[in-house]
Amino acid sequence: MGDVGEVWFGEESMDRVVRWLEKEEIPHDAAVLDIGTGNGVFLVELAKCGFTNLTGIDYSAVSVELAKNILKKEGLSQVKVQEEDFLSPSPSLRGFAVCIDKGTFDAISLNPDGAVRARERYVQALRSVLSPGGLFLITSCNWTREQLLNMFGQGFELKQELPTPRFQFGGRTGNSVTALVLQQRQ
Repeated sequence: MGDVGEVWFGEESMDRVVRWLEKEEIPHDAAVLDIGTGNGVFLVELAKCGFTNLTGIDYSAVSVELAKNILKKEGLSQVKVQEEDFLSPSPSLRGFAVCIDKGTFDAISLNPDGAVRARERYVQALRSVLSPGGLFLITSCNWTREQLLNMFGQGFELKQELPTPRFQFGGRTGNSVTALVLQQRQ
C-alpha cells in the first residue's frame, strides 16, 4: 500500500549513525552491512548519503522482499539485500568494514530459549563478518553501555559512545537507548 513501515528507534537513530559515519569520514565505498535490515529504509538513507557498497540481511524472506521493493522504487537496485540468519552466516558474508545493528541484537537477546547462547553466537558471527579493525555500531534499548561492553568485550574495544536522548525519573538520569561504536581488535 506504499507504506514502508516502521523505522526502529525512529529517524533520529538513523541520523545519529549517518552523522557519525560522515564525521569520521568513513569512505563511501566501504563495505557496510545492515544487520536485520527489515524494510531496508536505513540502506536507502545510507545510499542517499553517498554510500555505495551496501548490504542488508534479514532472516525474514518477507522483509527481504519488502526491502528489495523499496530499494527498487528508490532507484537503488545496486544495493544488495539477502535472506540470511546472522547467527549462522554464510561463508560469503565476510569482509565488512562497518556493521550496523539497530535492534537485532535486542530481538535475539529476548529469545526465551537459549538467550545466552544466542548472544554468544551473535558475537562470534560479528567477529567472522567484520574485517580486522572494522567498526560495529549498535543501538540498543535493552542493554546499558556497561552490559554491551561486557558482552562484546572479547575482541572489541569501545571507540565512542554516541549521545542518545536522556530522561530523568525518581531523581535518577538515564538514557532511553544506548548507542556505541565498537572496533574489532586486529
